[in-house]
Amino acid sequence: MSEHTAPVVSAASASASVSVSARGRWAGVALRTVQVALALFFAFASALPKLVAHASAAETFDDMGWGSAGMYAIGVLELAGAIGLLVPVLQSAAATGLSALMVGAFVVQIMVFDGQYAVTPLLLMVPLVLIARARREHNADLLRLVRRRG
Repeated sequence: MSEHTAPVVSAASASASVSVSARGRWAGVALRTVQVALALFFAFASALPKLVAHASAAETFDDMGWGSAGMYAIGVLELAGAIGLLVPVLQSAAATGLSALMVGAFVVQIMVFDGQYAVTPLLLMVPLVLIARARREHNADLLRLVRRRG
């Protein structure tokens, strides 16, 4: 017998590896689709009304006692998070930051608005946490970039 024999690969193991890679590819496409959808939501449905001082946003922030400064600050943070969801090195950090905003939104909904829309930030947090976890390998790249600049 030769020491250099080729490994035996069964048809079942070959098809299983193809199935796993195809499944991983589809999961990546699905995750990217969710990221784009969330980025569009945070940019246009959430940040834009705050940044243009739409009457509904202004009224909500006045009811909270935060005024226009709080409204603009939250709008800028949401827009930055939306952009970050689309930039590979920032994806995990952006999803983490937006998740933190959603924790704050949940608390505000409970404390100020009697929980009327409290489920919305929780529903948004679920895919954001999944994105933060799935894209966490980019955190090391981001840290290297920050250290290189500093």
